[in-house]
Amino acid sequence: MSQAAVRQAEIAIEQKHVDVVYARLADMRVEAEEMRDRGDRLAHGAGTEAVFEQASMLYERDVMVRHANRILQALDSEHEGLVFGRLDDNTGETLYVGRLGIRDAEFENLVTDWRAPAAAAFYQATAEQPMGVVRRRVIRSTGQQVIEIDDDLLMPDAQPDTMQVVGEGALMASLNRARSDQMRDIVATIQKEQDEAIRAPWRGVTEITGGPGTGKTAVALHRVAYLLYRDRKRMGSAGVLVLGPSTAFTSYISRVLPSMGEDSVELRSLGNLLDGIEATRIDPAPIAAIKGSLRMRRVLKKALRDTPPDAPTEMRITYRGEVLKLDEQELAKVRRQVHSLGRLPNRSRVDAAEALLEALWHKAESYDGYDVSKKDLLIDLGERIDFHRFVVVFWPILTPIDVLRSLGDRARLARAAGSTLSAREVDQLAASWRHDDWSVADIALLDELRTLIGPPPKRRHRRVVVEEQPDPSGRRRPENYEDYSHIVVDESQDLSPMQWRMIARRGQYASWTLVGDPVQSTWPDVAEAQQARDTALGKRTTRRRFTLRTNYRNSAEIFNLAARVVRDVASDDELPRAVRDTGIEPLVEAVVPGSLTGAVRDAARELLDQVDGTVGVIASMTSIDKVRSWMSEVDDDRLKIVDAIEAKGLEYDAVVLVEPTEMVTESMTGPRALYVALTRATQRLTVLTTDENWPG
Repeated sequence: MSQAAVRQAEIAIEQKHVDVVYARLADMRVEAEEMRDRGDRLAHGAGTEAVFEQASMLYERDVMVRHANRILQALDSEHEGLVFGRLDDNTGETLYVGRLGIRDAEFENLVTDWRAPAAAAFYQATAEQPMGVVRRRVIRSTGQQVIEIDDDLLMPDAQPDTMQVVGEGALMASLNRARSDQMRDIVATIQKEQDEAIRAPWRGVTEITGGPGTGKTAVALHRVAYLLYRDRKRMGSAGVLVLGPSTAFTSYISRVLPSMGEDSVELRSLGNLLDGIEATRIDPAPIAAIKGSLRMRRVLKKALRDTPPDAPTEMRITYRGEVLKLDEQELAKVRRQVHSLGRLPNRSRVDAAEALLEALWHKAESYDGYDVSKKDLLIDLGERIDFHRFVVVFWPILTPIDVLRSLGDRARLARAAGSTLSAREVDQLAASWRHDDWSVADIALLDELRTLIGPPPKRRHRRVVVEEQPDPSGRRRPENYEDYSHIVVDESQDLSPMQWRMIARRGQYASWTLVGDPVQSTWPDVAEAQQARDTALGKRTTRRRFTLRTNYRNSAEIFNLAARVVRDVASDDELPRAVRDTGIEPLVEAVVPGSLTGAVRDAARELLDQVDGTVGVIASMTSIDKVRSWMSEVDDDRLKIVDAIEAKGLEYDAVVLVEPTEMVTESMTGPRALYVALTRATQRLTVLTTDENWPG
């Protein structure tokens, strides 16, 4: 029998099993819908029952409906490519692996969930350590139709005469597939080194490091799905937070967890971690470095002690025929006294009122012949509406936005900065905060102010509606929730010290998964960031580290160029190994400045013709708006235009990289940002430069 005939015969065998699985899936859907309908009917007409019995029935209904909906949701999300693997062991047993576990009506196993211990061998078995697996088969489907199979024979000596082996391996086939706008899950192609990180215990801190294209992000997301599967009660009830560097990145990975049946995980970027505020821009690197430094905490704390912009500079109040007056210096003294108590400003208005009354008493006491008792003065003035109106404007309730916006006033910022910031840094920050919007680096400062200021006092006799976040159990989470059970931080090497503080507030009781690559770091002060990271992680003694060393994304030709630009700042041990040779070298083209616009357009159009998936145009932050205007004439949904920072974590079939020298000069870490940009392409790379000496 020919190899083609063998392949078709084996596909037919797998199709038969897949048909059985989908038939059972349809039955499970009917059962879940019936359960949901029973839950909806439960407690109807229960008005004549005792109150306790009715409450119990309503609770039972809610539990039943929620459970049924979760089953239906899982069945929907896992429908595509439900069965993707098969293991044949040396005892003659067969195990199918898929996106969720399914048993037939007699509870016989049809598919084993990929996260279950029994499925571990699908990812961990090797020819050196086969774990009893004779043949490992990857099954690829479109919808419910099996279209391809690929086998690995791990124990040739144990192969029965009737066992056929076909294919060239699923991993390399998956690497050549076209990229789309969103990351795919990798449940069918997880490799052994990746699987070990995915299945690591939940406690403490798990670090996943590796160079570009090693699958760090995908591994971290699959780890979340695995942990929820293994310990849903602990992880799901308190919630899981996945944090990425940008909205472009979170959009790119947004479908991975839902595709595995997990849609209860919060996915946020650094720019929208603070509820109610979203960053719309990225600061130039020097300004971001100032805002991210721990020095800013000293500046913010001092700013809170300054007189608010619209606060009165004089107090006049008439009492028993005399005008009691507190001038600007006396009011400033009162303000210092209140702050010295150490309480949060938004919880100190009563302290301010008491301090003002005390100051008024001392003023009255200083008047010759003015005979009033302290007790009467404190009681009488403390009950007067004009006094309370003054207190409200003298000690206003602060918001993080108002405080940070007020620092756009250079004089105010200079007072708060003192010797902490240079005059140039004060100028840069003040100008930045005169914008109408917020940068990503501002979000951490606003969150710091939130904790330094304290929540506003609760108002009586008024219902305050607060935006809340749903959690998997059906309860509601408060604004700026801080009790997550697990936090995943992607591109962790780029976090500023102030961002580490922001994230740490949300992970006080959490276990952590940190994803990153030191070679890609764009934060200039490594020691300060490391100290802030260690403080954020606290005393968690359980720490484990997994290093991924294989670059599955880039062709060897593309990665060789990328590695060349960081040879001076990274050792060979810190760089991954690309496993694919395509024979297509990157195109590096020197162009004169006047022809750069047309060259970028032509290169993008050419690559769109050459690849089936996405094409990225990557430029420096200083040039990105200009490049976007150039590309307005190219109408193709597959074309994505991003700057070097936005490109982090993303990948494209082909990339046009514009002006590499600009990416180096605008970065505070030299060639590292360029290294990131050069490693976004999976198949083809074109570099356009007006620097004829690049790459040197």
